[in-house]
Amino acid sequence: MAALGEEFRSAREARGLTLSDVAEQIHIRSVYLNAIENEDWKAIGAPVYVRGFIRTYARFLGLDGEDAVGRFNAAAPPERPAHAASAIDFTDDRDRSGPSWLAILGGLVALVLVAFVVYEYWQYAKGGTARKPVAAASAAPQPAAASPGSQSPVPSASPSGSPASAVRHRLAIRLAQRSWVRVTVDGATKIEGIFPAGTARTFTGNAADVRAGNAAGVVVTVNGRSSGPMGKEGDVVEQHYSLSAP
Repeated sequence: MAALGEEFRSAREARGLTLSDVAEQIHIRSVYLNAIENEDWKAIGAPVYVRGFIRTYARFLGLDGEDAVGRFNAAAPPERPAHAASAIDFTDDRDRSGPSWLAILGGLVALVLVAFVVYEYWQYAKGGTARKPVAAASAAPQPAAASPGSQSPVPSASPSGSPASAVRHRLAIRLAQRSWVRVTVDGATKIEGIFPAGTARTFTGNAADVRAGNAAGVVVTVNGRSSGPMGKEGDVVEQHYSLSAP
């Protein structure tokens, strides 16, 4: 059986296509397609991206995508569990670091609050009684009585804008897994690259295009409404969103 990369190259050349031709049609950079044909998996990155690119490239060439992914899985080295690495890194950082600046800031805020309470109590004890609050009615001007035949005053309109309109024209992404993401808003690319799990970004505009290399790890929220993950793990998915719709 031919090597996996050689099988992809032969199928592409049989169709008279260059790497640039394929890259333009399936929106995967030619450097990654070349890495697949040379089985240079490290050039692509994490195995989850390799599987997604292999599946998309195979479907385009008319090959069995799942079989190609299975052959990659059989030859690829085992992945290091992400939770184990995170636990080790957390322990090392905790052992090396000193007191958290957040803890120091919280202590300072607590001291300020205690000092404020003591000062207020001292002012109360010194004056004998608490200061009387100024009646709001006395400060506010009284409306003039309507003269005979005059129209009743029209109440002022409430401020424009509502909670619903506050979230218009807004798109937010959150990464549940490490993924390659590109976000284009009104024709301008805002972010592009591989981002870790936990990354969150918010954008405003009229229309947005989101492309994900690992669709299961990217959650999109449009105008406050979440549609869940963009797709399955390892899939390359691109979606267009209208941000001006109510």
